[in-house]
Amino acid sequence: MTIDYLKENNLIILECISGSKAYGLNTPTSDTDIKGVFILPKESYYSLNYVPQVSNQTNDIVYFELGRFMELLSVNNPNILELLNTPKSAILYKHPYLERIDSKKILSKLCKNTFGKFALSQIKKAKGLKKKIMNPIGKERKSILSFCYVNHNKGSISLIKYLELKKWKQEHCGLINISHMKDVYGLFYNENVEYKGIIKNDYSNDVSLSSIPKEEDMQTILYFNKDGYSKYCKEYKEYWNWVEKRNDDRYESTQSHGKNYDAKNMMHTFRLLEMAIEIGKDAEINVVRPNRNFLLDIKNGKFEYDDLLSKANKLQDKMTESFETSSLSETPDIDYINNLLFELREQFYSINLE
Repeated sequence: MTIDYLKENNLIILECISGSKAYGLNTPTSDTDIKGVFILPKESYYSLNYVPQVSNQTNDIVYFELGRFMELLSVNNPNILELLNTPKSAILYKHPYLERIDSKKILSKLCKNTFGKFALSQIKKAKGLKKKIMNPIGKERKSILSFCYVNHNKGSISLIKYLELKKWKQEHCGLINISHMKDVYGLFYNENVEYKGIIKNDYSNDVSLSSIPKEEDMQTILYFNKDGYSKYCKEYKEYWNWVEKRNDDRYESTQSHGKNYDAKNMMHTFRLLEMAIEIGKDAEINVVRPNRNFLLDIKNGKFEYDDLLSKANKLQDKMTESFETSSLSETPDIDYINNLLFELREQFYSINLE
């Protein structure tokens, strides 16, 4: 199912401008994001062809099927609550039946977790980008040899340095386990014996063990920092996946303001925390943000990272307080949502969606 199919068959029942243009945070370079709701034809809904979501390739246009839309409302999903409460100026089309949805019967204290966790995820993303920018990982992948150390001159040196000093090749080395000593091995060397080497190749995930003739003398003890190697492999994969998939415009923006964190993520952290406070106090979703200049200053990197974290921590405390004294119910009215979904679908199917 495609967006064109939804439009050609008049299946879209809500279509809104979302993102920065809905929040009132757009700038001349902002893209136009679209979110909305569609309803499947009755035949598709009752068959095995249920489709919960339809989007374009870049995910800047997304439509949720009515059932999925209501399901996400029932868990107070921030994006879906924002969609339901889109300001009139950003609504492109809204079927009159949807006016029956009462946001006040859906909002609950769950928003403390959903909005709060969403906000914390933005901080995590900002931290993650800061770490990647400040700690780039070289394209050439390190092998296990870089994580091995040997006993030498009453101390230890890296295996690579040790092999250089000895003028040895790792292919002529043999290793054996040493009982009761995790990741510690006896190292042997003999160019005339067919040892398996320390590793089979540069992409090995563990050291190789060899059969050692009884007459061979152990040269030294080798320690393989296996945990360190595993951590490096994970970070290497994450870093180069990020490089491959990163949004170059946002990366350049981050580089240009020189603060070394994703300022857009930090802006959304504050937006979400402030919205959560308003929900707790007033039981309302205010999509358009009243402090545009402050939020855009965050996006433009005008604050230090630690200062923003301090401000965000204070907002978190304020959010917790607002929900402690809130008149909101603990959870949404699920019976109301279920009954409403049934009635709305029946109404739509009674028109022209048979």
